[in-house]
Amino acid sequence: NMSSIFHRTALVCSICAATLLASHAVQARDLTAVGFGGATQEAFDKAYFKPYAAQSGKPVVQDTYDGGIAKQKAMVQAGNPTWDVVQMDENEMALACEQGLLEPLDHSRLSNAADIPADKFAPCGVGAIVWSEVMTYDNKKFASDGPKTWTDFWNVKKWPGKRGLRKQARMTLEIALMADGVKPADVYTVLATKAGQDRAFAKLDEIKPYIQWWETGAQPLEWLSSGSVAVTAAYNGRIAIANQQGGHFPLIWNQQLYSMDYWTIIKGTPNLADSYALLDYMVSPKAQTAFAQAIPYGIVNAKAQAALDKQTLSNLPTAPANLENALLLDTPFWVNYEEDLMARFTNWAAK
Repeated sequence: NMSSIFHRTALVCSICAATLLASHAVQARDLTAVGFGGATQEAFDKAYFKPYAAQSGKPVVQDTYDGGIAKQKAMVQAGNPTWDVVQMDENEMALACEQGLLEPLDHSRLSNAADIPADKFAPCGVGAIVWSEVMTYDNKKFASDGPKTWTDFWNVKKWPGKRGLRKQARMTLEIALMADGVKPADVYTVLATKAGQDRAFAKLDEIKPYIQWWETGAQPLEWLSSGSVAVTAAYNGRIAIANQQGGHFPLIWNQQLYSMDYWTIIKGTPNLADSYALLDYMVSPKAQTAFAQAIPYGIVNAKAQAALDKQTLSNLPTAPANLENALLLDTPFWVNYEEDLMARFTNWAAK
């Protein structure tokens, strides 16, 4: 009769489900690489993930996130990491490393380690990209004589229009101090004092009505294209991609703020050997060259950088000429001050 058929089927189905679960537990999941999405991740895919998968015969699954360490913490505490190799900002990597959420990086498992300068390694990571935030502007508005410094950025009389800045304390306060005449080399000494912090906020007050705050890397370029901002801070790679798509937005390398993101490996991953194999591929000269050609962010393999053509090199934050008057983001500073300064910034921006 009908009900006994139903019961038999249900029993068979539950047996299949149990078998599937058991086989899934034994069978390790595919290697998962995680980045911040957008144009950078497309370049990772083109230069790293696809060629590695083709060469190794093992698929690379991708995921994206907006930064932070909450997801890493949850998966490590649950003892079930679903991510393997993850792109992280330096300050968040330092925090996650301290909390035991990441594998300590074993240089001996990277055959290309000797070609990577020591300052591109951290206890729990190896450099993924060197990126920078620079000034750019609408060339249609100021064709012959555009702004050249952060001080010019503040000059809304000479260069009228809205100003784009990232809605966060980190990088925005540094820009305000440089606009107020502080040399890049002195920025953090000044910003570590109460008087210096007051000075940065007072400087931001001067152009507050003109500021349009951006929260994603794509926004400032969209706003420049639509004409809703005249001058903006933006990530160098985003500007380059917009220009490849027909934009004419100059990159002002003077007083660029640059930093490095890292590749990290999640603590307790079942795919440790494959994670190192992917890392080793990504820092190899061939892959690094392909990445710098796909998007102009700095690479970490010194042999690869030395072999780049002049044109590609000139577009990187790490080109010697572009570093002349640059500010290296001070991660230890922000690990100590971010909570207080972000609270003050959020308060100030809301007023």
